[in-house]
Amino acid sequence: MNTIRREEYLNKLIAFKDKQIIKVITGIRRCGKSTLMEMFCDHLRNSGISDEQIVYINLEDYDNKELCQPDALHKYIKEHLAKRKMTYIFIDEVQQCAEFPKIIDSFFIKKNTDIYLTGSNAVMLSSEIATLLSGRYVEISMLPLSFKEFVSASDDSRSLSEKYKEYVEYGAFPYVLQLKDQPREIRDYLDSLFNTIIVKDIASRKKLTDIMMLESVVRFVYDNISNRLSTKKIADTMTSDGRKSDTKTVEKYLDALISSFAVYKAERYNVRGKQRLKTLEKYYAVDIGLRYALLGSRSTDVGRMLENVVYLELLRRGYEVYVGKIDDLEVDFVAVDEDKRTTYFQVAATVRDDKTLERELAPLQKINDHYQKNILTLDEDPDSDYNGIMRTNALKWLIS
Repeated sequence: MNTIRREEYLNKLIAFKDKQIIKVITGIRRCGKSTLMEMFCDHLRNSGISDEQIVYINLEDYDNKELCQPDALHKYIKEHLAKRKMTYIFIDEVQQCAEFPKIIDSFFIKKNTDIYLTGSNAVMLSSEIATLLSGRYVEISMLPLSFKEFVSASDDSRSLSEKYKEYVEYGAFPYVLQLKDQPREIRDYLDSLFNTIIVKDIASRKKLTDIMMLESVVRFVYDNISNRLSTKKIADTMTSDGRKSDTKTVEKYLDALISSFAVYKAERYNVRGKQRLKTLEKYYAVDIGLRYALLGSRSTDVGRMLENVVYLELLRRGYEVYVGKIDDLEVDFVAVDEDKRTTYFQVAATVRDDKTLERELAPLQKINDHYQKNILTLDEDPDSDYNGIMRTNALKWLIS
């Protein structure tokens, strides 16, 4: 198995090196944040930075339990600052220290400090940190492995379609690759990871007492990826299934799932009116393998899983991603880049059937601007051009 370098994220850290801004790496537990910081530390050493200039603290390490106290953390870092040289400060899972924004700010204002943080909960970027460190940090959002990274780490000659089948079944958390050809161990690992996320990263931090309700919400959302949902619809469906709930409770639990990066929300966008819509959003799982482990083989709709994979890939590529509405039709994704240029995507398992192709083309044909329009499918056919709408094999697009 080849080492997974995560070059995209590593290059971002390298670009921000020595810049007067705090680097905050966020993402779900076990997606590779700690490994990324270790890789960057190796980069620093290889570029001539000495070990005495690097302060690395993992606040989830039990040996560092005392450092979760603000005064102890401040004292430790202060004692390890290099004299008259740049000190690179790395704090893993920084939210374990309740008053970390004040500590970080105290070192940010000092000369010769360069600060890097990781966290598994979006709450760390809200409230106090947003106020105290506003304008002083950049967020680097990290996801589990892309399909391209997954393929590059595979040391065999299987076809892309075979590797994709494994990718969606076992998922993209880096450690899964170390359990290659051990499906039972992979399932146990994903089950354990899911339980840790639910209990430790969500329930305990959000003080949610009904774990079964939380699991019911995430199961429902994972089972309905790519479907338009409202909190009322979720609550009504769960109540009719014998799990009494209400809109306010579902909204609270759904926000907790989103803040811990287990679920991502795509808002709807009126393509003709150029405005966001605040109802019937879509939700996507952070990892299809985690979804598969939770729901089993009963929910393996190929098209919806592909849509989930494409959505995450668009996020990786830096797009703001919306679900498009054009009259009474829907565009799977409206992807807007940092220069406000738009690209439209339809995603389908196959369009070899004429009626299916016609259905997928219809919303894109209604859009009269000159931005790029694409249909991504699993069909292993040559690319096709339908009057400016490009049909492309999704797996080739994912590794491009």
